[in-house]
Amino acid sequence: MANYPTPHIDAKAGDFGQTVLMPGDPLRAKFIAENFLQDAVLVNNVRGIQGYTGIYDGTKISVMASGMGMPSIGIYSWELYTVFGVENIMRIGSTGALQDNIRLRDIVIGQGACTDSNWAAQYHLAGTFAPIADFHMLETCVETAKEMGAPYHVGNILSSDRFYGDDGDMPEGWQANYGWQKMGVLAVEMEAAALYMNAARARKHALAICTVSDHILHHEATTAEERQNGFTQMMELALRTAVKLEK
Repeated sequence: MANYPTPHIDAKAGDFGQTVLMPGDPLRAKFIAENFLQDAVLVNNVRGIQGYTGIYDGTKISVMASGMGMPSIGIYSWELYTVFGVENIMRIGSTGALQDNIRLRDIVIGQGACTDSNWAAQYHLAGTFAPIADFHMLETCVETAKEMGAPYHVGNILSSDRFYGDDGDMPEGWQANYGWQKMGVLAVEMEAAALYMNAARARKHALAICTVSDHILHHEATTAEERQNGFTQMMELALRTAVKLEK
């Protein structure tokens, strides 16, 4: 029998839907619940990590913050997968673009997640694990983005353990990211690789959908308020995808 609640999620069986959207920011979770979900109920607020469950287009969907970084999303996604019966987790966050053809506010869908993290060491593998998205979630999301006419890019992203680097004078350390840019990596963020590995280990499903909040090459950036409340196209894309996953 599952042990409710967990150390980090004060909820009980049935409080979460089969699909959970995970922004990093608790206030973004609150914004989605208040502006997109019907009959939204707060089901978790441990450490201010707000989690809500409500109805979108007739489908029970949850949204809960992940916090920042791989250790944080690693905790919350693992508990959701293994204790609360969640099947699908979609990270919906911000990302920094690494390619010239990507514009501010475009959507990047993470087909795979490279990383500079040591997260995979816990699995004691005799090689390198390649964290990838669930194909059905990825395919469904891409189809939905096309229907919406959303500007999107699909490919490899980088999940980094750091935001400020000692090898560059800008966030995320440009010198370190240049190598990833040469390898065609689309953008850098801080959570997807751990989420994808947790999903693989738990035999569950995951996808990262990110809005470009910063452009590393072009020195462009959105405001903190816009990152919290303004990425509505990404939110709608994730919600529509979640509905299709239930059918």
